[in-house]
Amino acid sequence: MGRGIENTTIFRMEDDREDFVQRLAVLCGEGAMYVHAWALMPNHFHLLVRTGNQLLSSSMKKLLTGYVVNFNRRHKRFGHLFQNRYKT
Repeated sequence: MGRGIENTTIFRMEDDREDFVQRLAVLCGEGAMYVHAWALMPNHFHLLVRTGNQLLSSSMKKLLTGYVVNFNRRHKRFGHLFQNRYKT
């Protein structure tokens, strides 16, 4: 589970959701993780995953860092997007 910092909306438009899901799909395609269930709400997400050929921390870092870089670029903002580390 990951939540937007200060209850920030982390999925403002459909392009945001598509970016997040595409990044998740790439990780799955690489065998890094297997997604059993997911839910994307405006200010947070839930993932039920099983790790694959890399550590969960590595997969989540790749997913979230890449997402934030594109999100910030898309919405002309900078800085942190997520509150603390994802929760397990």
